[in-house]
This record gives sequence, C-alpha cells and structure tokens, in this order.
Amino acid sequence: MRANFVLIVSLIVGVGVASYLFSVHQVHAAQQAMRAEVVTRSELLTESLDVSVEPLIERRAYRELRTLVERFANRERLEGIAIYDDRGALLDANSRFPASLKTVPGAVDKALAQDQGAGDFFSLDGNLYRVYALPLHRDKKVRAILAVFTDASFIRAENGEIWREIFLRILVEMLIIATITVLVIRWAFMGRIREVAEWMRDLRAGDGTAKPPVFEGDMFKPLAREVTHLTRSLMLARAAAEEEARLREAGESLWTADRLRVYVQSKLEDSRLFAVSNREPYEHFHQGRDIRAQVPASGLVTALEPVLRACEGTWVAHGAGDADRETVDEHDRLGVPAEEPHYTLRRVWLDKQEIEGYYYGFANEGLWPLCHIAHTRPTFRAEDWECYQTVNQKFARALLEEMRGAERPVVLVQDYHFALLPLTVKERFPSCRLAIFWHIPWPNPEAFGICPWQRELLEGLLGADLIGFHTQTHCNNFLETVDRALESRTDWDRFAVNRHGHFTLVRPFPISVATQDGNTSLASPAESTSVYLERAALFKELGVEAAFMGIGVDRVDYTKGILERFSGIERFFERYPAYRGKFTFVQIGAPSRTHIKRYHDLFADVESEAERINWKFQTASWKPVVFLKRHHSHREIDRFYKAADVCLVTSLHDGMNLVAKEFVAAREDDQGALILSRFTGASRELRDALMVNPYDTEQVASAIYFALEMNPEERTARMRRMRRAVKDNNIYRWAANLIGELSEIRVEKGEILGQPSLIGPAVRRLRE
Repeated sequence: MRANFVLIVSLIVGVGVASYLFSVHQVHAAQQAMRAEVVTRSELLTESLDVSVEPLIERRAYRELRTLVERFANRERLEGIAIYDDRGALLDANSRFPASLKTVPGAVDKALAQDQGAGDFFSLDGNLYRVYALPLHRDKKVRAILAVFTDASFIRAENGEIWREIFLRILVEMLIIATITVLVIRWAFMGRIREVAEWMRDLRAGDGTAKPPVFEGDMFKPLAREVTHLTRSLMLARAAAEEEARLREAGESLWTADRLRVYVQSKLEDSRLFAVSNREPYEHFHQGRDIRAQVPASGLVTALEPVLRACEGTWVAHGAGDADRETVDEHDRLGVPAEEPHYTLRRVWLDKQEIEGYYYGFANEGLWPLCHIAHTRPTFRAEDWECYQTVNQKFARALLEEMRGAERPVVLVQDYHFALLPLTVKERFPSCRLAIFWHIPWPNPEAFGICPWQRELLEGLLGADLIGFHTQTHCNNFLETVDRALESRTDWDRFAVNRHGHFTLVRPFPISVATQDGNTSLASPAESTSVYLERAALFKELGVEAAFMGIGVDRVDYTKGILERFSGIERFFERYPAYRGKFTFVQIGAPSRTHIKRYHDLFADVESEAERINWKFQTASWKPVVFLKRHHSHREIDRFYKAADVCLVTSLHDGMNLVAKEFVAAREDDQGALILSRFTGASRELRDALMVNPYDTEQVASAIYFALEMNPEERTARMRRMRRAVKDNNIYRWAANLIGELSEIRVEKGEILGQPSLIGPAVRRLRE
C-alpha cells in the first residue's frame, strides 16, 4: 500500500510540476496577445484622430477640438484623450479624463523628443494603463502631442481567470491520473505479481506441477529471467535435498553437483582453484547483430564447472569464438555464466600459425596417434614442436598472472595439449599444488619412445604433483616410460616418481558423465510406449521405415572404429537377412579436424562406405545405414539414445569413451543394449555390455544379433547394473577424487624446483 501511495504521489507531483510549467508559458502567451491587442487598438485610434486633430491645431480651433475629443472619448476601454503643447503642458482633455492621469507620462516626452509615436504601459493607483502619444505638426514643426489612454486592467483580470481554469484542469488531470494509475497497477502489475507469488507459493509447498505464469512484453523480461533462475535454483536445491535424504535413508552415497560443491569448499578451504584447458567452457559467436553464448559439448566442461563454481575459481582457456574478444574486459577476463557469474574465464589468444602448429600439428598429428594404438603413423615436425612450446609458455604466463597474490593455489591442467606447462608453472610458483589429467591413453614405453622429444614431455609432466589417467594400465605404462627414459626413482608401492627430490603421484581417475538423480526401476507401460513413439518419430524424420534402431555417436576419428563398425553391420545383414527392412543403424558423425588430410580422407571413406552398404541392401522405403554428418546438440543426441535398441561403441583404442556411459545414463527405462569395444577404458567398468573386438567382423555381427534377440529380463538386468555403475562413479565422484587426492599433497615452499638440473634442455632454452 505504501508503495502504491508513493507511486501515485510521485506521478501527481510530476504531472503537477509539468502542467504548471506549461501553464506559465500559456498565461504568458495569452498576456502578450492581450497587450498586443491593446497596443494595436490604441495606435489605430490615435492615428485616426491625428487626421482630424492636426488641421484643428493648425487653425487653433480649440472649441472644435474639444467637441471632437468628446466624441471619440466614448470608445470601449478608452480611459481618456489629452492634447499637450510642444512643451508638454496639457492643452485640453475630454471631460471624463481622470485627474490622476494629468501628470505628463513618459511617452509624451519621448514623442516630443523623437518626433514620432511612442507608447508605454504603466501602473497608476493599482490600475494598468496604456498610453500612446503621437506628435501633431504645424508648419512642419511639432506643435502638440495627441495622447490616447487605454484602460488595460482587464489583462490582469483575464490572467486571474486563466489561472483559475488551469488550476481546475490540473486538479481534474491529477484525479484522472491517480485513478488510471491505481487501475493500471492492479491490472498490469499487481495481477502479474500475484500470479508469480501464487506460483512460487505452490513450488514452496512442493507442487512441482505448478505452471509458471506467462510473461509477455519487454517490460517483464528481466523479471521473468530472474524468477526463472530463482525457481530453477529452488527446484534444484529441493531435488538435491530430497535425493540426499533418500540416499541417507537407503544408506547410499551418490555424488551430486551440490555434494561436490560442499566437498571442494571443505577441502580447499581458503585456497583458490585454477583450471587450464584448450577448450573454453563458454564460447561467444555472432548471430546476426547479436552475440550469443554457447556451451561446447564436452565432458570436461561438465566435470569442472561445479568445481569452479564452488570456489569461484579461474578457468584459463583458448578463446576460439568469433565474438570472444568483444565480451572480455581489458585483462581478457569475463565472469561466467553471464546471467549469474560464479567464476572467472581468462581467455588466451592464439594466432593461426600457433593453432596450426600446437593444436593441429604436434598435439593432434603427433601426440594423438602416438598415444592411440590405431595404426596411424604419428607425424613430428620441428616447427610444430616450437609452436607447442610457445603456446605452453603463453598459457603458463596467463596462469601465473591470474595466480599473482594467491596463497596456496590449486591448479588443474587438462589433457595432452599442456605437457610442458606443469614444470614451467611449478618452477615459478613452487607453493602451488598442481595436477594434470591426461584424457587419452598412455602407450607402452616402446611406442612412446618414437617421439623425438619424449624427455622434454616427461620432464614437463613430472613438474606436476599429481598425474591422472583413466586406467591403472595407463598409469603403469607411464611409470615404465619414465623409468626407461629418465634418471629418476620409481616408487611402485606408492605409484610415484621421485626426480631430484620432487615426488609426483600417478593415479587412475576414470572419468564419467553426469547422471540424473532418481531410482532405476523399470519404466511404466506409458513410458515404454513413448519410447516406441519416439523411435517412430525419428524414423519418420529420417525418411526410413524400420522397427529396430541402432545408434553410434562419434567424432569422425580413425580411433573410433567407424569403418570397422560398418563392416560388422554389413556382415550382420548378410548373416541375418530377416533383419533387412527392419533394422536401421544411425551413425551420428561430427566432422573433426577435417583440414588434416588423414581426417579429411577418413570422412570421405566413412561417407563412401555408408553409401556402398546402402546401395547393396536398401529398398524404396528402408536404408540399413543413415549417416548424419553434422554436429548435434546433447538434446538431439539424447532422443536417439532413448529410442535405440542397441548402441555400438567400437573404438580401436580409447582412454575412456563417454558415449558408452552417456547411452547408459540416458536409458531411464532400463532398456537397450550396449555393444562395447574391449579396447576402451569404459570396458573396465561396464562389464555387462556385450564386449567385442572391433577388428573381428564376425564377432560384431553376432553381438548385434544377440543384442536384438536378448531376453527382455536379461537386457533389463544388464542395463540396471551398468546404470548403477555409472551412477555410483559419475563425473562428480571423478572430480571429488581428483581434488581430494590433490588436496592431501603437502607442498613446501621452494622445496622442489629450485634446482636447475630439473629443467630439461629444451624447456630451459625456451625460458631463456
């Protein structure tokens, strides 16, 4: 009520002041118009008298002059007519001429002096008059002055009347405005606010089905945005609390984003967290005249976002969006997410040559094939190595700038793009605790020994306090590589490397995906029906008639075994012709690094192989293989996950492969079968998948048939066990294990990297 009163009073005062200012202008204009009318009438009368009076003055016919003056003196608002001699003395005046006006006015003297008409307004005894004096001539000399006096008091009376009308009009306007304001507030605002209040009351009461009010127009957009954020936070907090209570009741221990947040805060205490990765969590792109933010499809972003949010840390990454530079401040920083900033994104800029050499060259034509046993020869070029060193140094400088002034900072470096960064950072900031997670496999010592700069890479990695891999096998391979390539002491009991007094722990941290909270019971009949309807809708969109669906989701990369997968599918249709016209395999293939010749040729080969198989088996309304060759969003892919009967993951070599876990996490109906390559890290955890050797075409074909013919009870039991494994070991547990292990490491200031011998020759040369 008080707010309404303040608003109404403010509007009334504002309108009143504005109306007053306009009224002053209006009254002034009216007054000027009336004065102009008086001036015009008095001058016309004086000039008309001049024609008659001047001859009488010449003849000295004063009696006739009086008669003439008396006749004209009866005009409306004419107060009097007087004639003065050439010295200003009154010669004659009409009989009603007021005695108070007999004093010679200034206009008469002015007319005498200038020999031309002169007029003026003056006040006398509280009345307003207008006098106009006109010289009269005889023998071309001024002999007299004719003065006409007009009563102008009506102007003041009219002004008063105008002000009364204006006051009444302003009063009526204020009453109307107050009434309209009250109605508008009640109709347009109070109604909306009441809807929001009722909606939020329902949500607070636990009614999750309450529909949010619909906001229309730009006026309500900020309110709608903030209410939506608040509601989402409330619902997430409620869901997290309910899930935590359910888990406590069931004696379970599920890791969630909220639990991770609390855990990280307790472990890091007052330490600041810094993350380094090639890919940034938010990219900005031009869309017409606007700039839109996009979250890249990345398990890394899913894993690190809750950690960075929990401690308001800093994420250092390559700014790759075409509008990234327009969204940062003068220090290349911005708060993210934009609607509710929780941490800082620091962008590092790379030119085209650096991207070509560091990312596409050394990282993806050298280290990627070196670490994946996929029978693709790695390419090592000296110029690419130089770019790799330069970019690692550039990221290290950016990270050190962000860490300036921080006490006991914690650093998480991500992936094979930054093997040299740990040593550089630890040398300059020994008190920081630093971990690097290697997201791809680590090969055996013989394979890694191909790299001409293996010593420099190993020395750079051993600058970290903790190195993480997906599996214990990769940890063992790394330790064996260090044991053979460097002078160091390997502690196999602790799985650590002691090099020049600095200990580096090596641990397996199998990465995972975020899972939806909730139980894993069988879907209801309605939910099962919706799966069939969704599958039919997808087939209709694809222009295919089929009953069963297989799905594969990959970047088009030679390590993913897509061609081997297609060979297995072709063999399946040859061995089991009954499934022709019934089973369609959908391959979602996101183009990747296509300007690298190996990838460009592979993409063409995959496309050609799909066309060849279709040509061999397809009918007018059915295709065996549908190749969707573009990037798809998580939402788009999720539809295929939930509708597919079988998902094929046939990687030739993979550190983990999150597609397998994403498929399992999406199957809330506990249906579907997973065919999984035994050369993936995921095969160590998802033991109820149908394991295959992707090179064994017959085995792949048999696995597809077994998955489609599997007993429903067995299929459900397998999926439930896999969902339990993914749920228990989700992405939040991965992050918690990594942070927890790193936080337990004790780092003494200046203890580790003060010795020049720790620095490899190439790194030392680069630093100098």
